[in-house]
Amino acid sequence: MRRACIVDVVRTPFAKGREGGALSAVHPVDLLAHTLKGLVARTGIDPGAVDDVIAGCVIQVGEQAANIGRQAWLAAGFPEAVPAVTIDRKCGSAQQAMDFAAQGVMAGAYDLVIACGVEMMSRVPMGSNRRGKDHLGPMLRRRYAEGLVHQGISAELIAARWGLSRDALDAYALRSHQRAAAAEDRGVFARDILPVDGVATDEGIRRDTSAGKLAALEPAFVDAGTAERFPEIGWVVTAGNSSQVSDGASAMLIASEEMARRLQRAPRAAITHFAVSGDDPVLMLTGIIPATEKLLARSGRSLGEIDRFEVNEAFAPVVLAWAEALGADLDRVNVGGGAIAFGHPVGASGGRLTANLIGSLEESGGRLGLQTMCESGGMANATLIERLG
Repeated sequence: MRRACIVDVVRTPFAKGREGGALSAVHPVDLLAHTLKGLVARTGIDPGAVDDVIAGCVIQVGEQAANIGRQAWLAAGFPEAVPAVTIDRKCGSAQQAMDFAAQGVMAGAYDLVIACGVEMMSRVPMGSNRRGKDHLGPMLRRRYAEGLVHQGISAELIAARWGLSRDALDAYALRSHQRAAAAEDRGVFARDILPVDGVATDEGIRRDTSAGKLAALEPAFVDAGTAERFPEIGWVVTAGNSSQVSDGASAMLIASEEMARRLQRAPRAAITHFAVSGDDPVLMLTGIIPATEKLLARSGRSLGEIDRFEVNEAFAPVVLAWAEALGADLDRVNVGGGAIAFGHPVGASGGRLTANLIGSLEESGGRLGLQTMCESGGMANATLIERLG
């Protein structure tokens, strides 16, 4: 089987996904186009040699409608002969774009492909694609007669099931900001970031946060009806121990080994194994546990063989429950911080996780990295990456 290699990965700074955020004046098509242009310039490829562009985007409505991957490719001025497709696997969209791209290379369908993602949550808010309509339908509502819940409630249910205290969640959130700030100071991820209109750093990292400031925040999802349905909930999830709503884009170039040699580019990593999994859509965010187990079984690896992990910090309980369930060493997890600090532009975050994973492997000299992402609806992706060079 052919090997799929990551030649390089780039992203924009991640900015606050609200009016006045550092990137909020940029159109989503332009932001992704800027990222694609940066990737092509960085790698020096002929854009006409790209077989396909696979883009992740969750809220495909308004300014992100009508196949934003194709719109951005053309907006970048690249050849019309290169096609593009836009996919939605919720928070895992960019990671799934990477996986599909790598699978295409391994199968011989592609030699050179771009996987990317974008989400401008300041301009296209979560839920705006529903337009006030019933997006579930009567059959699904009958199956889950008591009702599906908001992700924040799922995070509360996870905290209750694993016995995670407010102090533990806040301590983890503080660690995320501290690790992100330290990584930024060391320049670990600087090579991956493409400045946009003078914005060159992530806007969400809070260097001045503290245990006291986090403890002062009120629970974010308190609801009387939910409390009656789920009396076990302790109301420990706050804005401070949750991922930030953000704007951003990411892109990576994936090639066969032969194509990388022809391009005279030394790949940074290889994508070796994949897994996807479904889980209880009410608990929702625990799919990363079976997805990780499936990936390890498929690859023949043990958890102890993995040098670095990137586990998306949708909410602090998600990562802590994953680590406890699998017995993972948190010292090897999100060593440069996570979405609690950087933010989570949902269609693009998979690329940021990959960039951070490769960067942390390069910094530490580790070889194997595992990336996993929980997703709305009770799904998850997991991908195994091997550092090269």
